Amino acid sequence: MAITSALTNTFKEELLGGYHSFNASGDTPAGSSFKLALFTNSATLGSTTTAYATSNEISGTGYTAGGKALTNTGVAKSTTTSYTDFSDISWTSASFTARGCLIYNNSSISGLTTNAAVCSIDFGGDKTVSSGTFTIQFPTNDSSDAIIRLTS
Repeated sequence: MAITSALTNTFKEELLGGYHSFNASGDTPAGSSFKLALFTNSATLGSTTTAYATSNEISGTGYTAGGKALTNTGVAKSTTTSYTDFSDISWTSASFTARGCLIYNNSSISGLTTNAAVCSIDFGGDKTVSSGTFTIQFPTNDSSDAIIRLTS
């Protein structure tokens, strides 16, 4: 079992088909609804993951199956790179261990796979919180660092 950091193959196809919108709240057209779920080191996540599933999702105090909703920070571009990112996300009063996560689109869009996988992220090792706050800090939303970048 392994988690690898990757945009999923189905996400790239669905993106070209117009099924994912990363516009920030209030933008027109409205953005899709993205969530982040946490997984154990027994999970297999990567480029071939097609959808969120509960198999090997973590459990523990302060965590609810399905994860949490993400806030998109909008879409921008540089000369050769278009990019988007999310705001940091936290679980408080938490006790659990996670090895990685899956970002997925849980919007009800006709033609889109239910809970369509966007990307998987490997934390590089098990991360444990005990009666504290577990925070995922997303990188700066720029052309060099954003979590999702498309380049020429």
